[in-house]
Amino acid sequence: MSIKLLPQYADLPHAVPGPLTAPFWAGCARGELLYQRCGRCAAATFPPAEHCRECLAVDQRWERGSGHGVLYSWTVVWRPVTPAFTPPYAPAIVTLDEGYQMVSNVIGADVDQLRLNLPLKVTFRAVGNELHLPYFEPADQLSNSTEVSS
Repeated sequence: MSIKLLPQYADLPHAVPGPLTAPFWAGCARGELLYQRCGRCAAATFPPAEHCRECLAVDQRWERGSGHGVLYSWTVVWRPVTPAFTPPYAPAIVTLDEGYQMVSNVIGADVDQLRLNLPLKVTFRAVGNELHLPYFEPADQLSNSTEVSS
């Protein structure tokens, strides 16, 4: 039986963006996956930080990523801890081409399609009234991979 992973659309519980994370969330609303890169050693930093995790320099610069990566790890949730989430959904760690990892969700794939190093591409979805989340779908499904959807 094939079960498709879909994005969430309810008003999900989330932290309020602060000064450090606001550029990331503004990028998501525009359909851009932003991350930081150190101006001194060029290391990629995610999640956003005030200093580089490699050299400790305070010279973080925002860059637009390609949105391409591979599936590093995942699980499929069938019984969510809060009714705000509609199962099944697949929280995942995605290794981005720019050299960092981020936690997100995989959508647009069948549950049994998930595998290590599955090529993925970012897509953005509006969730609730104020949040746009980056999701990842199989890279061969490029239908709306750079568009912000409501």
